[in-house]
Amino acid sequence: MVEQNLLLLLVLTPFVSSVLAATLPVGSRNAETWLAGLTMLMALGILAVLYPAVAQGGKISGSFEWATSIGLDLTFRLDGFAWLFMVLVSGIGMLVILYARYYMAADDPVPRLYSCLLAFAGAMSGLILSGNIIMLVVFWELTSLVSFLLIGYWYQREDARHGARMALVVTASGGLCLLVAMILIGQIVGSYRLDDVLAAGGRITTHPLYPVVLVLFLLGAFTKSAQFPFHFWLPNAMAAPTPVSSYLHSATMVKAGVFLLLRFHPALGGTEAWFQLVTGTGLVTLLMGAFVALFKHDLKGLLAYSTISHLGLITALAGIGTPLALIAAIFHIVNHAVFKASLFMAAGIIDHETGTRDMRRLSGLAKAMPITATLAIIASASMAGVPLMNGFLSKEMFFEATYLWNNGSPLDNAAPYVAVLAGALSAAYSLRFIVTVFFGPEATDLPRKPHEPPLLMGLPVALLVALCLAIGVAPQAMLGGWLSSAAIGVLGPDLPYFSLKIWHGLTPALVMSLIALSLGILIYLLPRRLIDQGNEGPAIMRAINFGSGFDWLLDVFGRRVPQMLLRLASAPGLQAQLRVMVLMSMAGAYFALGPLDWHIPWPRINAQELVFALLWLVGGACAIGAAWQAKYHRFAALVLTGGAGLVTCATFVWLSAPDLAVTQLLVEIATTTLLLLGLRWLPKRNVEIPGDAKFRPRFRRFRDLLIALTCGVGMTAIALAVLLTRPGMSVGDWFLRHSYVEGGGTNVVNVILVDFRAFDTFGEIAVLAIVGLTVYSLLRRFRPAPESVERPRPQREAEEQALEAYLFVPAVLMQWMFAPIITLSAYLFFRGHDLPGGGFAAGVTLAVGLLLQYVATNVRWVEARLTILPVRWMGTGLCVAAAVGAGSWIFGVPFLTTHFQYLELPLVGKVPASTAMLFDVGVFSLVVGAIVLMLIAIAHQSLRMAPRPKPAEEAPADPEAVASTESTAAVQEKG
Repeated sequence: MVEQNLLLLLVLTPFVSSVLAATLPVGSRNAETWLAGLTMLMALGILAVLYPAVAQGGKISGSFEWATSIGLDLTFRLDGFAWLFMVLVSGIGMLVILYARYYMAADDPVPRLYSCLLAFAGAMSGLILSGNIIMLVVFWELTSLVSFLLIGYWYQREDARHGARMALVVTASGGLCLLVAMILIGQIVGSYRLDDVLAAGGRITTHPLYPVVLVLFLLGAFTKSAQFPFHFWLPNAMAAPTPVSSYLHSATMVKAGVFLLLRFHPALGGTEAWFQLVTGTGLVTLLMGAFVALFKHDLKGLLAYSTISHLGLITALAGIGTPLALIAAIFHIVNHAVFKASLFMAAGIIDHETGTRDMRRLSGLAKAMPITATLAIIASASMAGVPLMNGFLSKEMFFEATYLWNNGSPLDNAAPYVAVLAGALSAAYSLRFIVTVFFGPEATDLPRKPHEPPLLMGLPVALLVALCLAIGVAPQAMLGGWLSSAAIGVLGPDLPYFSLKIWHGLTPALVMSLIALSLGILIYLLPRRLIDQGNEGPAIMRAINFGSGFDWLLDVFGRRVPQMLLRLASAPGLQAQLRVMVLMSMAGAYFALGPLDWHIPWPRINAQELVFALLWLVGGACAIGAAWQAKYHRFAALVLTGGAGLVTCATFVWLSAPDLAVTQLLVEIATTTLLLLGLRWLPKRNVEIPGDAKFRPRFRRFRDLLIALTCGVGMTAIALAVLLTRPGMSVGDWFLRHSYVEGGGTNVVNVILVDFRAFDTFGEIAVLAIVGLTVYSLLRRFRPAPESVERPRPQREAEEQALEAYLFVPAVLMQWMFAPIITLSAYLFFRGHDLPGGGFAAGVTLAVGLLLQYVATNVRWVEARLTILPVRWMGTGLCVAAAVGAGSWIFGVPFLTTHFQYLELPLVGKVPASTAMLFDVGVFSLVVGAIVLMLIAIAHQSLRMAPRPKPAEEAPADPEAVASTESTAAVQEKG
C-alpha cells in the first residue's frame, strides 16, 4: 500500500504544485523556483526509495478503480525502464527550473511558466507510469496540450503562436490515431491493462487487424517524436523559451514517442512490417535531420534538427529490435537527454548574454565566455561521438547494431552506410557549432557585450557536462546497473550479456566511428564558407520541410472548408441556429419513438387532477404571455417568466419533490435578479413596425409557438415511452432502498448528487465554472448601446442621486437581511444530506443574498464593505471536490467513493458525518463563485458609462485633448 501511494504521489504532486505555482504573483521568481525545485527533488527522493523494488526485474503496480465496467482503471506501474525515464523527467526538470530562474526576466509571467512546466512533468509522469493503455493516451494528449501552452508562452509573437498551433495539431492528431490503436489492441487482447497487452504479443501480431493497429500506433509515436515526414513541427517549436526547449524538446516530450516504441516492442515488434516501417523511417529521419542541421544558422535551429536526427537513430534501433539494439536505444535516450539538454542551455546562455542566436554574427566567444565555451565544446563533442564521451559509447553500439546481420533485406544492407554517413554529418555540424561560435575573431556587431552568466545559471550546464564525461569514462560504474534494470523492463528476464566499456578492441563499430569522425571533419572543412554564409540547405531540403504544406492544409481544412460548410449548413443568428438544432432533435426523436407500440391507458380524472390542470393553465398562460410581451415590454415578460417558474416550483411540491422545489425557487430568484440587472443595458426597441413588415414578426412568433408545442408534446411522449416500455420498474425505487444504507442519508436527491452520481455532479460544476468565466469574459468586452450610456454627466449624476434616495429603505432592509440569509444558507447546507437542501441550494441562497445587496445599493458601496473573490471561490470549489474524490484512492477504493459514520461530539452527542459533505463544500463554493462572478460582470457595466470618444472628424484640435481622449478609450478597451 505504501508503494502504491508513492506512485500516486509521483503523478499527483506535480499537478498540485502546478496549481499552487499559478497562484503566486508575478515577480516571485524565488518562491516559484523553490516550489518547483522541491517538487522535482521530492520525486527524485521517491524514486530513490522505490529503486530497490524495481532493480533487476522488479515491478511495482497499484490500481485505483475508476470505470471498471469498461476496463478503465487508473493503474500505475513502475519497472526499471519507467524508473530510468522518471529519473530523466525529474532530474533534468530540476536543473531546468534552476536555469529558468536566471534565464527569465523579472517582468516575465514566470508563475505561468513554472505552472506549465510542473503540469507537463505530471503529464509525462502519468504517461510513463500508466498501467492502463487508455489512460496512457489520456496523459499522452495532456502532454500535447501543456506543450502547446509552453511553446506559445510568448503569445504576443507570431512565431510562438504558429509553432504552438503546429505542434498541437500534429501531435494531438497522432494521439487520436494512437487512441484508436489502443482501443483495437484492447479488443484483440480482451483487456486494457498494459501487462496483459505486453504478454499477448503473439496474439496481436497474428491478428488480421495487426497492420491497421501497427500503422495507427506508429502514427502516434512518429508524430510525437518528430519522425519524417512529421518532423517539421519541432524546429517551429523553438520559438519557446530556451528552458522549455531544453526540457521538452531534448529530454521529455520528444522522447515519449521512442519510449512508446520500446515499451510496446514485446507486443507489436519482431515482425517484418515493424522492421521495415520503423527502421526505414528512423534511418530516413536520422540522415535528413543531420543533413539539414549542418546548414542551419540559428543555434536552436541546428540543435532542433540535431534532435530530430538523434530521435531517428533511436527509432532505427527500436525497429532493428535485437536485444543489443534495444539496449543501445535505451542507453542513447539517456545520453542524448544529457548532452542535448546541456547544449540547449548553453545556446540559451549565448543568446541571453549576446542578444542573438545567429551563428553568422557569433564568433570568438571563447575569450569572453571561456567557461561556457568549455562546457559547450565538451557537450558538442559528446553529440559528435568523440571517444571518452557518453555519446561515443551509444553511437558505437548503434553502429554495431546496424553492422550485424538482421534479415538480409536491402534496408538492412544499407543501414551501416546510412549510419556512417549520418555520423559524419553529426560530427560536421558539431564541429561547425564549436568553430563558428567560439573561435575566430571576436564579434563586433553583437546587441550586447558577451560575458559569463551568473554562477547558478551555468551550474545546470556544468552538472550535465560532468555527467557526459563521467558516463564516457566510467560507463559501467555510472549507469551499468540502471541500464540493466531498464533493459529487463523491456526485454524481460532473459537479458543477453552486454558490457559498457570504453575499449572493446578493434571492432567494426570502432572503425565505423573513426570513419564517421574523419569524414565529418572533411564535410565541414571543404565547403565551410558555403555552409557558414550560404542559404539554410539546398532548395530540395527546404522543400521537404513540409511546414508550408502544413500551413496550406490548415488554411484549406481549418478555415476555407469550414467556412464553406458554415455558409451551406448554418443559419444566420443565434436564434436561427438554435431553431435548427431543435428541429434536428425533433426529427431524431420521431425516428426513435415511431417504431414503438403505443397503448396509452386513459387516465382517471378527479378533482385533484382538475386543480393540477388549472395550475398548469396558469403556467402556460404566463409562458405565452411572456413570449408575447417580450415584443412590447421586457419587464412584463420577465415577470410572466417568473410566474411560469413558480408554477414549475409548485408542480414539484405537488409531486412530493421538495428538494427540487427549493432549488427551483432559489434559481428563479437568482436568474430573475440577474436579468433585472441586465435589462437596463438592452437597446430600446421600436414597437411601431410600418407597412407590410408587421406580418414577419407575427409569422415568426407563430412558427416558434408551433415548434415549442411540438417539442413539449415530444418530451411528454418520451416520458410516457420510458414509463410504458418498462412497467413496474423504476430506478428511483433502487435509490430509495439504498440511499441510507450505502450513502448515509435520507434525502435521496442529495445522496444521488453527491454519492451515486457524484462524478456527474463534478462534471456539471466544472461546466458551471466554464460558463461563469465565459460570461465574465464576454461582458468585460461588452459596451452598452449608445442610447443606454450617452447622457450628459449632470443628468446621470441626478439620476443616480434620485435612485439612491428612492432605494434608501430597500437598501437598509437588504443590509439587515444579509445576516439571516447567511444563516439560512448554512442551515440548508448542513441539513442537505437528510432533508431538503444541500450544497447547491445553499450556494444559490448565499449568492442571492449578495445579489440583493447589488440590486438595492450602490455597486461601489457594496464592494467597499464586502470583499468577494469569485474566481478563487470557483477554483477552491473545484479543487476541494477533486481532492475529496481523489482521496478515495489513498484507501484503495474508486474515485469519489463516500464514507459515512456517526461522530460523538461533546455536549452534542452523536451526529452524522460523511465525506460527501466535503464534496458538497466544493459544490457550494463553486456555485457561489460562478453566480457572483456573473453578477459582478453585469453590475460593473454601470462603471462603464463614460461618454465614448468623438469620431475622428469631430475630434478637438488641441493635442492635449486628443491625447486625453485616446487615453480614455484605451482605459475603456482594457476594461
